[in-house]
Parts: sequence; C-alpha cells; structure tokens
Amino acid sequence: MAAGSARRRVAGSLAAIAQVARHRELRSAQLSFFGAWAAEWAFSVGLVVYAYQQGGQVAVGVVTLLRMVPAGIVAPFATPLADRWRREVVLVWVCLVRAAATAVAAVLVGADSGVAGVYAVAVVSTVAATLYRPAHSALMPSLCRTPDELTAANVVRGLLDSVATLAGPAAAGILLRQSGVSSVFVAAALASAAAALLMFDVRIRRQGVVERREVLEVVGRPRFREGLTAILSSGQLSLLVGLTGLQTVLRGAVVVLTVAMSYDLLHEGGAGVGVLNAGIGVGAVVGSLVATLLIGSGRLGRWFGVGVALWGLPIVVIAGLPAPAIALAMLAVIGIGNALVDAGLFTLMARLADDLVLARAFGVLESAGAFAVGIGSMVAPLLVDAIGLRWAMCALGLLPPAVVAACWSRLRQMDSGMQASNDYVDLLDSVPMFSPLPLPDVEHLARRLQPVTVAAGGTVFTQGDEGDRVYVIEAGTAEVVGDGESVAMLRAGEAFGEIALLRHVPRTATVRAVSDLQLLALSREHFLPVVTHSPVSVISAHSEVDRQLDRFAPRSESEDCADPV
Repeated sequence: MAAGSARRRVAGSLAAIAQVARHRELRSAQLSFFGAWAAEWAFSVGLVVYAYQQGGQVAVGVVTLLRMVPAGIVAPFATPLADRWRREVVLVWVCLVRAAATAVAAVLVGADSGVAGVYAVAVVSTVAATLYRPAHSALMPSLCRTPDELTAANVVRGLLDSVATLAGPAAAGILLRQSGVSSVFVAAALASAAAALLMFDVRIRRQGVVERREVLEVVGRPRFREGLTAILSSGQLSLLVGLTGLQTVLRGAVVVLTVAMSYDLLHEGGAGVGVLNAGIGVGAVVGSLVATLLIGSGRLGRWFGVGVALWGLPIVVIAGLPAPAIALAMLAVIGIGNALVDAGLFTLMARLADDLVLARAFGVLESAGAFAVGIGSMVAPLLVDAIGLRWAMCALGLLPPAVVAACWSRLRQMDSGMQASNDYVDLLDSVPMFSPLPLPDVEHLARRLQPVTVAAGGTVFTQGDEGDRVYVIEAGTAEVVGDGESVAMLRAGEAFGEIALLRHVPRTATVRAVSDLQLLALSREHFLPVVTHSPVSVISAHSEVDRQLDRFAPRSESEDCADPV
C-alpha cells in the first residue's frame, strides 16, 4: 500500500514537472532564472575572494554588508514597478543592468583600479539582483492555473536554482584557478545578458492589475507600504517572512564562515571557497529532486520549517568534525535545506498574498533578506573574533532549529488551511468571471468563501432584496424565478447573485432550492475589489450579466436591429 502510494506520488510529481516543461513561456522564464542566479553565485564567489585578498575575513563581512544594505533599502521602493509595469519587462531591464554592472567590475579588477570602484558596481549589481527574485516570483502565478501547477513550477525553479548554486560557484572556482577574479566577472555578465534574452519570450496573459502606471507615479508614492501591510496583517505571511529572515541571517554568516573555513580551518585557499559553495549547490540539486515529492503533499509549511532548521545544524557538525569531506557533506545538507525553503516559501507566499501587491510583498521579503544577510555577515566575524571559529559556528547553527521547533504548530495549521482551500480554488476557476483572474486572486477569494446551506424548497434570496453576496453552488440544484416565471435552473459549479453587486441594483430574480443546496457565499466587500481590478474578469462578468438579463427579459428583434441613439 505504502509502495503504491509512493509510486503514485512520484508519477504525479513527474507529470506536473513535465507539464511545466511543455509550457513554453514558463520554460523560458525558468531558464532565465537559472542564468540570472548562476551569474549571481559566480559573481558573489569572485567578489568575496577579491575582498579576502584585499583585507581578510573582515573585508568579506564589510563588502557583504555594503552590498546588502543598499539593496535592502532600495528593494521595497523599486519592487512596486513589478506590480505596475509588466513583470516580464521589468525582469529584462534588471538582467541588463546586472550584466552591465558586472562587466564594469571585470574591467576595474583587470585594470587594478582599486577596491572602491569594484565595490560600488557590486552594490549596483546586488540591488538589481534583489529586484529580480520578487519580480520573477510575482510573475510565476500569472503563468500557472492551479495550486499544484504553481507548486510544480516553484519546485522546478528551485531545482534550477540549486543547479545554479552548483554551477555558479563551480565555474567560479575553475576560473579562479586558471585566470583570476576578472574572468569570473566576465562570465557572470554573459550569463546575465542571456537571462535577459530569454525573458523576451515571455508575455503575461492573466493580468491582475488594471493598468500599469508611469514610473514617476510608482516611485513618487509610498506603494511599498502596501506590501509591508499585506505581510504584517497576515500572521501566516509574517511567520514565513520571519523564519526566512532567520535563514538569511545564517546565509550571510555562511558567506563569511565558508571563507574562514577554507583558509583557516581546511587550508584550501581561495579556490576552496568555490568548492565549498559548490557543495551547497550539490545538496540543493538533491534537495530539489526530493522537493518534487512535495507537489500535492499538503505539507509545504512543515517542510519549509525543516529547510530552515537545516541551515543551522550542519554548521554545528562541521565545527565538531572539521574535515574537508565532512564539510562538503554538511554544506550539501544546507543545500537540501535551501531547496526545501524555496519550494515552500515561494509557493505559500504566492498563494497567501494578493496579486495586486504580490511583487511588493516579495520585495519586502527580499529587502528583509538583504538586511538579514548583511547582519549575518557582520555578526559572524565578530563572533569568530570573540569566541573563536568553532564556537561561533555552534552558536549560530543551533539557533534555526530551536526557533523552528517553537513555531512548528503554526506551520502545521498553515498546511491545514492550504489543503482546505484547494477544492475551492478548482471550483472558482471553473466559473467564467473568476477564471481570468491570476491564481493569487482566486486563492484570495477561496479563503473568504462562507458555507451556506439551504434546504429543498427554501429561498436563497427574493426578487427586490438588496444584494450583499455572490453565491457559488457546491452541490444541489437551484431555480431562478423572475416575475413569477421560471427562468433557469442552476447546478453545481455555477454562480449567481453577481448582477445586483456589479450593477448596483436590487435582486433581479428570486432563487429557490430545488434540492438541498450547499452554497459558498462571497461578500460584496471581498467580491468587488478582486473581480473589478482585472479588466478581463470585468468583461467576463458583465458579459455573463448581460446574458442572464437577456435570458430573463429578451430584447425584441427590432431592438436588436435598431440603430443606436
């Protein structure tokens, strides 16, 4: 029985991944992400080696902080662009800026022009990189139709992220051995340019935003607060962002610790930094393959928590057993944890946050992550100086599993809520006025549905009543009666009640239960803002209203043929 269930899970996961691979635009977006992230990893390895050569591990911490603080400040202000402009266009420009900045860094290093210029363009590249992931994460739900497809897309992206985590540092290590830092930066610039070219093949068709505004309007207003408000107003989003912040503190610490381990603990030198980071990549690839089994599992929250914990425990093991083989194995475990974090985090956030502010919510996440990486990169060398390398690794490594253990029950509750909404998402997506909406908007509506039961012969509402809710039939049959005459029969999967809300009129007909009705009700304040902010769903909803009104009071042939007055 267990073996059969496992085989079905594997088969289902492979089918979901194959569906993602067949989706041309989704495939191009995924490959662009791989190029962008391989470039980021290679550039980061080259930069920390350059910094260590210039000023030791303190310089590594300082340059990491210098990169992350501006990125953290700029991200919340700039990510609204991805909610107001087309997200695929934003991604093209981000990649081009990164390619140009990295190329300039290569020239400066090759010309031995001093650290100030190299660090300055590194900040520009990092700011652009900080904008890439929020925009890409907000793009993904617009290309997917179902929660499982979104999970599959994020698992595939996590796999490509993992391969990039392996390929970027490995390529950097090879180039560092053969030619030096400048060649690493050239390779990163070329990969960023390739990522931009791939995004030209992507066009969003399920837009959730009515209009993309001018850049001055976006930057001139404090729209980033909307993303922060979306997170702070949701306990589940706050939990995800908080645990991710802890994980990225460890990420920043690991940047410093891998350099210190390579030079001072394992005596592998600068090339060893690339090898150790490639170890994280190997584990991330393995973890991403494991994460494919999470598609449809309903336990993304808990596996996300496991991933956060795995960013800490391996550091403790390395501190106790400082051997190159053990260090590589444990860093691979961190990579597995990273894959689990990504698979859970980006799927859950995309399902919990509204599409209208999705990029801004991811921007807040990226901003918090940038600051957390900066904090970790400064705390690590201070701890090393204060208590020694091994004790510092133990102190930092024990923190994530302790915090995850304290939050475990909340992660389980999150999984339960996500599982309960899946059927509602499928039901709403079958309704014409909801089907054009991006997946996050459908999720938003699904979480606000209220079950209503009406016994056979009962009345849902009466003609002339004030309209306050829209209904979707989950089970049963209803009759629409207008002016005492039967107009239509409604069955499972059909919606009614939207006419009064969209046209701001009293109920145009009476709806009665022919059999026992299981309804899902959506209030006016939840229905109108979501449906009316998408132009396609507005057109679909009003077309459906016109169809229903024509059926109720059909126009005469002379009216149809008459010239407009």
